[in-house]
Amino acid sequence: MAITKQHKKQIIDDFEEKIKRSKSIVFTNFFGVGANDINNLRNKFKEQDSEYLVAKKTLMEKAFINAGIDGVNPRSFKGEVAAIFGYADEVSPAKIVYDFAKKHEQMEFVGGVLEKQFINADKVKALAQLPTREVLYAQIVGSIKAPITGFVNVLAGNLRGLVTVLKAIEEKKS
Repeated sequence: MAITKQHKKQIIDDFEEKIKRSKSIVFTNFFGVGANDINNLRNKFKEQDSEYLVAKKTLMEKAFINAGIDGVNPRSFKGEVAAIFGYADEVSPAKIVYDFAKKHEQMEFVGGVLEKQFINADKVKALAQLPTREVLYAQIVGSIKAPITGFVNVLAGNLRGLVTVLKAIEEKKS
């Protein structure tokens, strides 16, 4: 069934609004993945304030041009392509797809958009393998805490040494 020009314009406008609102976008091939699996994947995206959307590549391209993002050419992607918009977090859409692709080898990264710049599939995969935000925060706190802990131990060592010397002097006098 043919899509009317008005309906195409509505799809482009909707897609453009999602592009402008998102913090990151991940493109994936999904050919060969079952409908039930895709629906389960959509639910995982909703839980993480992300959205899975499939549209014609030409309409996607027009939406990216209208949104002012250069370098994204959906027509150059091979196969059927879905766009996943991450509204709350830059990393969560890539992580969800990465975990899903471990069980469904048909799904693979095609590329993405981060900070309004196109990134290739390898960079999206690297983004997906980053630790979670909470783990990164814990690592930062640990890095900040380490020198302070070392400094306290050095000071405590000096105090222990002083106590040991005073104890030895006391024992000599006794």
